[in-house]
Amino acid sequence: MSPRRGLVFDFDGLICDTETSSYETAREIYAEHGVELTVAQWQSRIGTHGRHWLADLEAAIGPLSDREALTERRRLAHHERLLAEQALPGVADFTARAVDAGLALAVASSSSLQWVSDHLQRLDLLHRFSAISTSEDGVPAKPEPEVYRRALTAIGVEPSDAVAFEDSPSGIAAAKAAGIFCVAVPNRMTTGLDVSEADMVVESFLKLELDALGFR
Repeated sequence: MSPRRGLVFDFDGLICDTETSSYETAREIYAEHGVELTVAQWQSRIGTHGRHWLADLEAAIGPLSDREALTERRRLAHHERLLAEQALPGVADFTARAVDAGLALAVASSSSLQWVSDHLQRLDLLHRFSAISTSEDGVPAKPEPEVYRRALTAIGVEPSDAVAFEDSPSGIAAAKAAGIFCVAVPNRMTTGLDVSEADMVVESFLKLELDALGFR
């Protein structure tokens, strides 16, 4: 087997835990209206851009007259909490070792380019990634594979020479559909979800070594 040459990372919940705050800020607003938002309900949204986060609340109590105000209030609360979030355990060291080994790194995310790049800059990780592929300008979100295909094209790496890192079933499906070996690294919000389609599952980046992934 030829040595692999590229790594492609999801962002939300994989490099930084943006998902716990996303859930908690939504849950608080649901609670204000007497409705419980369960982890299981939220997990079904992770890794995709589906229904609006207020859809289940409106299904329970009817249309909200202050929908825009609630959306903005939650956005601000989510942003404030994320400023305290650091990279998930092992990410900084693992990506540093990968760059030192001469590997090309990219991000493939269903979030926006500004969201991903701003947070990577805040985490002092942006300089390690040669490309960021996002689902904007008509590019479909995961589980469609296009964000991964665009990331590989940007770094000039074939699917067989790459490894993808994901935390959700939707992301894993996207990576596999693009023909990439996929490592699942579940987080607090995705632990318990079915990640059996991944080629490898690890607890955190602290458990990963490059040579175990086919890099030499």
